[in-house]
Amino acid sequence: MREIVESALLAAKRAGASYADVRIVQREEESISTKNGAADAIRHSESKGFGVRVIANGGWGFSSSFITTPEEAEKVANEAVQIALASSKTKIADAKIAKVEIYQDKVPQPVKINPFDVPLSKKIAILLEADKIMNIQGIIVRKGSMNFSKEWKTFASSEGAYIEQERIVSGAGISAVATDGKEIQVRSYPTSFGGDFQRKGFELIEEMDLVSHAEETAKQAVALLSAKQCPSGKMDIILKGPQLALQVHESMGHPAELDRVLGEEASFAGTSFLTPEKLGTFRYGSDIVNITADATIPEALGGFAYDDEGVKAKRIYLVKNGIFVGYLNSRETSAKLNLEPMGAMRAENWNRMPIIRMTSINLEPGDKTLDELIEGVDYGILMDINKSWSIDQNRLNFQFGAEMGWEIKNGKIQGIVKNPSYTGITYEFWRSCDGIANKDFWHVWGVPNCGKGEPEQVMQVSHGVAPARFRNVQVGVLK
Repeated sequence: MREIVESALLAAKRAGASYADVRIVQREEESISTKNGAADAIRHSESKGFGVRVIANGGWGFSSSFITTPEEAEKVANEAVQIALASSKTKIADAKIAKVEIYQDKVPQPVKINPFDVPLSKKIAILLEADKIMNIQGIIVRKGSMNFSKEWKTFASSEGAYIEQERIVSGAGISAVATDGKEIQVRSYPTSFGGDFQRKGFELIEEMDLVSHAEETAKQAVALLSAKQCPSGKMDIILKGPQLALQVHESMGHPAELDRVLGEEASFAGTSFLTPEKLGTFRYGSDIVNITADATIPEALGGFAYDDEGVKAKRIYLVKNGIFVGYLNSRETSAKLNLEPMGAMRAENWNRMPIIRMTSINLEPGDKTLDELIEGVDYGILMDINKSWSIDQNRLNFQFGAEMGWEIKNGKIQGIVKNPSYTGITYEFWRSCDGIANKDFWHVWGVPNCGKGEPEQVMQVSHGVAPARFRNVQVGVLK
């Protein structure tokens, strides 16, 4: 690795780069899925390569290769500089990056059980046992999945940084689809879209205990078929953790990305209403709403030791006591607004340039219990696990649907409702938040499939949340 790094950095400097960095990534991945009593897909892959990013004549350049030799590193570095020089011909201003502390570090990730040491047969057996239990009357599709990855990354820069870090991720989930011939309902555990993910070993799968939750998952899917429709109108709602994680992701995580704000990321998924003049003054939510970006949380999927610019992981406030106070930024975008870099630059793999990505974006816990939140509702709906989402290009107007709801009357749960959905304007919604459950209910949910950029990069992020209550929200019905 040292030879590749030294060859690339030296070649970039000789070719005219004022700044250069190198990322070498070696990754192993495994995914397993089952469907209706059989293994549906099994995939195992390995990749290794490196990318070189440079600034030359005020322009950015990037090139990469899967041939990890010093000779190839020199070639790729020269190519990156040539791209930067070509880019500089159309620049509006010189690319400048903020100064940061420079580190040399090595960060392994210990786990209790290396997921790649666990036999494939054991993983499939767990999924098929859960599948068997979900095979009850009314269920037409039963799915299960497990996903594992192991990565070793080396980052080095012309400023003297040299950082090695390991990342091991595990995740799993199950789902059951029910029908009565007239409609379809789905129920997932522990959450939808592949389940929950953390920077842990196979011990996470054991903690999830998919098998013991399979029966309830299937029975709830069937029960939804005969449940009454979610009512429509303005009412109070309580969002449980998995649904609230999606709310934080779409209406706080993405709009706080400074590249969106500055118009550098627009065509794939829009810009942001959180424009620079709002920083430090705009009321994003009620006084109890505190949202942090924290890459230092142990085992959180959106956590790490250093980002892909060598910036050390930090915990910062994006919203403090309801006021918008911080952005997810890069060394370049932070320099434009005279902010401190907070370490949010990451690339999907060695063949992509890093862009601003969420870390672990968290709604900090409050002081209530879930029962206390429910007791404070005269009439409303408790909603759990996302089924659909839609949000506009400025991250303002949204509509989200959940898998399951519970009707609340006079502070008590009355029964389940199907197709719950709600809509609102981001800041009005968060300003209506008047209760958040305490740390005993707080969980960091892993989101392994956040898409951004062109070409698209899929990133692993996370959201720490506890159930929260929102007043006078427009609730509708998904059909």
